Amino acid sequence: MIHKKLYRAAVAALALTAWLGAGATIPPGYYSSLDGKSGEALKNAIHDLTLQHTVLSYNSLWSYFRETDCYPDNKSRVWDMYSDYTYYFSNSWGMNREHSLPKSWWGSSDINTNTTLFPSYTDIMHLYPSDADANMAKYYWPLGEVSNASFDNGVTKVGTPKTGQGGGAPSVFEPDDRYKGDFARTYFYMACTYQHYTWRHTFMLNNSDWKTLNAWSIEMLCRWARNDAVSDKEVDRNEAVQRCQNNRNPFIDIPQLFEYIWGNRQGQVFYLSEAETSSDTTTYTGDPELIAPIQGTVLDFGEVAIGKSLDYTLYVKGYALNNPLSVQLYRYDYEMFSIPVSVISRTIANSAEGYPLTITYTPTAIGEHTARLLISDGGLTGSVGVELRAKCLPVPTLSRITALAATGINDNSYTANWQAPSEKVDYYVITRTVYNKNNGETLTETFTTDDDKTTSYVFNDRHSNESHTYSVQSYRLGYMSEPSNVITIDASGITGVDADKPLQVLSIDGGILIKSSEAVGDAYIFDMAGRVVRHIDNLTDDTIIELPSGIYLLKTSTSRSAWKVAVR
Repeated sequence: MIHKKLYRAAVAALALTAWLGAGATIPPGYYSSLDGKSGEALKNAIHDLTLQHTVLSYNSLWSYFRETDCYPDNKSRVWDMYSDYTYYFSNSWGMNREHSLPKSWWGSSDINTNTTLFPSYTDIMHLYPSDADANMAKYYWPLGEVSNASFDNGVTKVGTPKTGQGGGAPSVFEPDDRYKGDFARTYFYMACTYQHYTWRHTFMLNNSDWKTLNAWSIEMLCRWARNDAVSDKEVDRNEAVQRCQNNRNPFIDIPQLFEYIWGNRQGQVFYLSEAETSSDTTTYTGDPELIAPIQGTVLDFGEVAIGKSLDYTLYVKGYALNNPLSVQLYRYDYEMFSIPVSVISRTIANSAEGYPLTITYTPTAIGEHTARLLISDGGLTGSVGVELRAKCLPVPTLSRITALAATGINDNSYTANWQAPSEKVDYYVITRTVYNKNNGETLTETFTTDDDKTTSYVFNDRHSNESHTYSVQSYRLGYMSEPSNVITIDASGITGVDADKPLQVLSIDGGILIKSSEAVGDAYIFDMAGRVVRHIDNLTDDTIIELPSGIYLLKTSTSRSAWKVAVR
């Protein structure tokens, strides 16, 4: 005899097919934590379920796109939801790795931000391969319906929003009708998975309501989801994403689920199965199952420079396991990989969160490396194998970028420009310092491009009382180039190639670099506990200050405000 909750979970696992998009193969018990909940409690349960996933590396995304975003009848062709142009994985030039929910919405694009703190940065559930021109036109505008298009390639439209839409943004991005449901269900997933974020841009999202989505965006997204039903493409992609990062989009698996949170079933209790029973005489004889990872999961670490390491966290989740799980690395180059444990407690594995198993790739030789992770016992019939892939490359040689004068300068915006180097890079880092001439305050931020194909970055937050400076660095495999020359944009709009004032504080590997054409006096560096960790007499141009990883404040005797800087 077993408790009613376990029985209902077993019934729900059998009856869930009535709710699912065609062809989905969901591990038994995967959605049991949602059963019997409503409203905010239901949304929180989705958050707890989907947040715990393997965080991918940014430079491995194209490898995963080959599985998640290919045509079923032509695996070499990219399925682009932003254009009808033909692209192939063998030559993806002209495409970007696009965050469908813009990365600038949830926080700074700081290169020093660890992806474990912002897993949304590489969450492939909302990352899609995109035509570069459409991506550039889309910018960081919200989804919406366009009344007057400034960009239209037949699939993607960007332009003035219809009345009542946009959340204050001057433009919106409208996908093709055949993909509107795809984007709606993607945004439902993001609004649950990352509901704990503080949103910097609130065109569609807010920081004050548990529903996360604003009223106008709820109306539109619900309408899009109803009008564009779950397609085979979405089902296939959801399966592939689970093999990549070991979570699923419940709004694809259970198409009506959004109605219980934002739609016409608000306040109703969500049940996986309509078949409810209070009988305690029914027994449950379900076998132990491994919910995650599933057979066929591939962890691709991408490219790693020799001398560097890269961690992946694989969430191991079970259902009704009756013994501890055994985990081991074997075959091929298994010595290049490591795990901290060989046994996982069944209690932890059976929990809603699962066990976060860290897999570390530390290459000792240049070349391609593979291994297998074997998960067995726990009462399972058979075992589950996870394929590990990685490639070790030499330490990159990065030349100094040449920053070019800003263009398109007006009262509100300007475009930072630079010259691409000859060597391969992953992306670019723009360090911008804003000086407020009214109060003397200084703000330094870093921003990253999505890839190496762009050589400009648009800033839309310029004010007339500010001077701006920027410099550019390239990033490749954990290394950054020397900072470029500094471009100055005065409050009057006049630009210069090198900063004549004020002070520039740039992040470099293992410390900071000071740029200034004149001495700035004594300098003190404080850690976040307020302790002085460095005192430099007569700080001058091109001074490199080595510091351990962390966040610091720099204050000089000639400045009225401090610089906050992160060191990797």
